[in-house]
Amino acid sequence: MAWIYLLIAGCLEIGWAIGLKYTEGWSRFWPSVLTLVTMVASFYCLALAVKEIPIGTGYAIWTGIGAIGTATLGILLFAEPVSAMRIVCMALIIAGIVGLKLS
Repeated sequence: MAWIYLLIAGCLEIGWAIGLKYTEGWSRFWPSVLTLVTMVASFYCLALAVKEIPIGTGYAIWTGIGAIGTATLGILLFAEPVSAMRIVCMALIIAGIVGLKLS
């Protein structure tokens, strides 16, 4: 169950990171509220996950899921640039997540 909580926490991290863009510097009420709720839910799920998963592994995977997901959605939603170096760096993050899961 801990790995499921970690996956949920990572997806929620993507949600609040993208939500930050929509808050427009915390000046929009409902996007700000939704972003804060998503942040709290993400941290809660992460806390549940690291009760069983080592904190270093759990935190690294949580941030990795968030980084990859946020970068991908940035490309898809906000027309952020796609470059070979960016793709290579994202692949390295995924390789690190896989390595931590296997170790």
